[in-house]
Amino acid sequence: METTNANPRKGKLAVRLIFIGILILAGIFGIRQWMYASHHETTDNAQVEGHSAPVIARVSGYVKSLHVQDYGNVKQQDTLLSIDDEEYRIALQQAEADYQQAQADLLSARASLGNANAGISVASANAQVALVRKDKANADLRRDQSLFDDQAITNRQLDDTKSASLTNEKQYLAAQDNITLARSSVSVAAAKVTQAEALVASKKAQIDQMKLKLGYTNITANITGKIGRKNVEPGQFVQAGQSLFTIVDENGFYIVANFKETQLPHITVGQEADIEIDGFSDLHLKGHVAAISRATGAKFSLLPPDNATGNFVKIVQRVPVKISIDNADQYLDKLRAGLSVEVALKY
Repeated sequence: METTNANPRKGKLAVRLIFIGILILAGIFGIRQWMYASHHETTDNAQVEGHSAPVIARVSGYVKSLHVQDYGNVKQQDTLLSIDDEEYRIALQQAEADYQQAQADLLSARASLGNANAGISVASANAQVALVRKDKANADLRRDQSLFDDQAITNRQLDDTKSASLTNEKQYLAAQDNITLARSSVSVAAAKVTQAEALVASKKAQIDQMKLKLGYTNITANITGKIGRKNVEPGQFVQAGQSLFTIVDENGFYIVANFKETQLPHITVGQEADIEIDGFSDLHLKGHVAAISRATGAKFSLLPPDNATGNFVKIVQRVPVKISIDNADQYLDKLRAGLSVEVALKY
């Protein structure tokens, strides 16, 4: 009879001990969580980001060859694809021919300017000759007028002298007009030289532009990394400005964690961070706060909310915080842009 009474008592005692043990464990866990939460700011609204560079076609044309595969590794200055360059080569040849023609026109214009300058010299010399003749004719007129007054020569001889003086006067004036005309010709020739020089410079710029476009037919990687899915195939026509694919820089991974605005008082630049990647639960990374955004994430959206319009509902905003990963190069085989992570900042 005593044995029967002992068994229920022992069973109740065991249940009580188990219950007490659970309470103790829950208390310990709760205290640890409370102590952890009181010294950490955490968020699961975070993901891995990476620096990326879009590969964009700078000229239009048909893709002649493609040298990359989906998600393949590339190095800086590697040739990624080539666009058919035949049209651009022909355009370059045409630009070079136009440049040579412009140079020939410039030489002709300079020769015309030289002839015009020489014309000024000739016109000036002729004017000097005409001036000498005019002065001699005027002197002859004064002498014959004295002789006529003394009845030494006839009236006809005096008239001939007057005619010669008038003729030489007109010839001198014509010589002066020729100098003005020659100078005008120099101005016109100089303007044509300037015009020809400008045309040469324009044709030279066209050659440089054609060479630049010809160089753009070979598209190279601007950074070292791994490409995403390519959006182009050989034989496809691409437009200038079209995005072909993106290169992700493997050395530029970082975390963007979106903390609530109420958590900001405990977040500072340089603060240590514990990082856990959802896809690799056994991987624990370390980092530190590199920068804190000057605006909430909503302000960067396509249509940012405006509390002054509609019915106002207060919503706790989130602020992006950039977190650098310590020794990120050791985890390149696991880091992928876009992976979800959990971040804890100790303060």
